[in-house]
Amino acid sequence: MSTNGISLRIKSIDTIRGLIMVIMALDHTRDYFHITAFSADPLDPRTTTAALFFTRWVTHFCAPSFMLLSGISAYLSGQNKTTAETSAFLLKRGLWLICVELTFMTFAFSFDVTFKTIFLAVLWALGTSMLVLGLFVRFFSPKVILISGLILIFGHNLFDLLKPAPGSGLDIFLGIFLTGAGRFVPRGDGGNIAFLYVILPWAGIMMSGYGLGVIYNRAFPEQKRRRLLLQSGVAAIVLFLVLRFINYYGDQAPWTVQSEGLRTFFSFMNASKYPPSLIFTLMTLGPILILLAVTEHLNTGLTRFFTVYGKVPFFYFMLHFYLIHILTMIAVLSSGYTWQQATAPELFFKFRPTDFGYSLGMVYVIWITIVLALYFPCKWFGNYRERNKKWWLSYL
Repeated sequence: MSTNGISLRIKSIDTIRGLIMVIMALDHTRDYFHITAFSADPLDPRTTTAALFFTRWVTHFCAPSFMLLSGISAYLSGQNKTTAETSAFLLKRGLWLICVELTFMTFAFSFDVTFKTIFLAVLWALGTSMLVLGLFVRFFSPKVILISGLILIFGHNLFDLLKPAPGSGLDIFLGIFLTGAGRFVPRGDGGNIAFLYVILPWAGIMMSGYGLGVIYNRAFPEQKRRRLLLQSGVAAIVLFLVLRFINYYGDQAPWTVQSEGLRTFFSFMNASKYPPSLIFTLMTLGPILILLAVTEHLNTGLTRFFTVYGKVPFFYFMLHFYLIHILTMIAVLSSGYTWQQATAPELFFKFRPTDFGYSLGMVYVIWITIVLALYFPCKWFGNYRERNKKWWLSYL
């Protein structure tokens, strides 16, 4: 298989990663700019609207897709390294991402110089998953890593059956590693650590991606790879529908019949992200596997647009979060709120009063503006990384 074929395959991964990064910005824009972001659940089937439900639901694809693609990318980058080098890089990058989460991202979330609450969210999940993957890479083959990842994905909901005493050691352990849906742990200095993403279910997705990376080997037949991706994607969607319809295993929140058919559909589709249930994972990764198959040789203006963001995900992620929060601060202070109101002690996110916000239509306008504003910075940085092969750029 030609070198050009390899580049197209990697480009398809960047394209899909860019797509999900763009979609991700929609959810973060909604968090900071929508009028009901802090007062209503957009996924509550009893009260939401179709537009609001879709706005939140479509962003569910982002985190699991990014974990899967990060696993594939880790495998591909390891083809030019020894096993020890790949393991060491994953461990160092995982620790780096956790440090970034504790500092730069916590501040991006809150704009609170006292760091009263430390938020452990996406980069925490990504970093801890890399630590787990780095350890597995050192001792196990990609096949064993794939099987281990699938065991975590399919089996972690069994721990939902355990009901440890609240506040016990087992309760805290399970909440951080397996079953937590957002846990605030006191630090001892009056502040809190917010564990928003559990570790092992997300690590299972990344490990599965690493195992899946073998089908991108140069010697692997292209048609067989695309067929496997399509079959796996369709199988995941079918299994999602079957398990969700049975309504017994695979999600912490069973769906219920609502007052209207559309609202029952909302309940059916509202799979649990915190932590990512088996049903949530099947629902989101099935379509992504199909996209990986059908976009492998696509080279259009739209795919090139998304690839710009997909080539520099860390750079884009950090930049878009700070841009969103800075724009929120400007909008809030320009709307008549005083500095004291905008930075009140009870606000987790400074410059984001609970009663501030715009309509959903305006949120979409702001989202599109933010994405377009970051296009040329991302393109510049992507080109800079290609021209300069300095070691520290691999961490950005």
